[in-house]
Amino acid sequence: MKLSIVIVNYNVKYYLEQCLRSVERAAAHIKHEVLVVDNASEDGSMEYLKPLFPQVIWIECKENGGFSHGNNIGFSHARGEYILMLNPDTIVTRQALEGCVRFMDEHPEAGAAGVKMINKDGTFAMESRRGIVKPWVAFCKATGLCRRYPKSRLFGHYYMSYLDIEEINPIEMVSGAFMFLRRKTLDRIGTLDEQFFMYWEDSDLSYRILKSGEKNYYLPYTIFHYKGESSVKSKLRYRYWLYSSLQIFFKKHFPLYNILFYIPLQLSVAVLKFRIHHAYPIVYGKNWEEYNEPPKRFIVIGSQQACDEIKEICSRNNLTADNLYFPTTEAETPDGHLTIKNIEGYTHVLYDAESYSYDTMLRLLQKTPGNTLRLATYSTATGKLITEDTIYSLDNK
Repeated sequence: MKLSIVIVNYNVKYYLEQCLRSVERAAAHIKHEVLVVDNASEDGSMEYLKPLFPQVIWIECKENGGFSHGNNIGFSHARGEYILMLNPDTIVTRQALEGCVRFMDEHPEAGAAGVKMINKDGTFAMESRRGIVKPWVAFCKATGLCRRYPKSRLFGHYYMSYLDIEEINPIEMVSGAFMFLRRKTLDRIGTLDEQFFMYWEDSDLSYRILKSGEKNYYLPYTIFHYKGESSVKSKLRYRYWLYSSLQIFFKKHFPLYNILFYIPLQLSVAVLKFRIHHAYPIVYGKNWEEYNEPPKRFIVIGSQQACDEIKEICSRNNLTADNLYFPTTEAETPDGHLTIKNIEGYTHVLYDAESYSYDTMLRLLQKTPGNTLRLATYSTATGKLITEDTIYSLDNK
């Protein structure tokens, strides 16, 4: 077995469905297996997905033991020479999987590799590569210097943003959203540290790989990451878990830094905990975390069947009727939305996944980075219209 793909799921069944369909296409020419570890989801993930993907190895946990614990269960069942730790809220490409396999085959010194992740609007996701968090690096991140001077090696080390995003480079930290690992490396240094319930487990593993004498690499192969759909949506809760896990990372690898940052981090965690459990529920009500989605206007590109079904979904969900529909296929219109001159006022480019490959969608999205258009997808095979914050269904389920 060449590749084992391990995905931990928690209440994101439709994003996971799309992820698995992208994996099916991307890994078609690689001898592989897919293992999904479900962390006690309450959205019916297992009942819904198991019949759709009988080839997947499904592992059901009775309780949520955390991201590290779930992945370690998957690792223990994996048989591949390489193991890909993959988030369920991603879309992977053939270029990324085949490119990683080829690179790792040719570079035995590589313990792990990450890839170019892109955001919902086609921009480069800065967390695709990171540096080791030391006091100066942490200061530059906290003060915004790393974003203000991204090309500076002095200020930009947190995201290693002085490196060319289109070139292969050694890096320090690989993102756990897509972490391509050599099985022999894990056997030698150990798997994820389960002290980390969520966040920084990838930095811990990356750092242990470096300390073992192997290298971590950034590879310019593209995937799409919704960022956050596989975890809690609240920014406060995100920061709470982030700071809590950072304390564990410092304590484990940099005891002196732990002393230096202990009080500020403890205060930050205490304040966040108070705001989450007391202040915000009192001020904004118990439903303070509910999300109010902005109005959407779609540029729809796909088959006539897809266009007709999307019109039905928009009608049922009171979405704007002022959408643009272009019945076509990738063979007929390989440049997709790039052929449309006026995109002002539209929020999403909505591609039919049965008419356009995921590789092509992401390639085209990167041609218009940072504009108003975000990626949305639809599949006539599933009847699901997927955006970064909402899923709409043809069958209303």
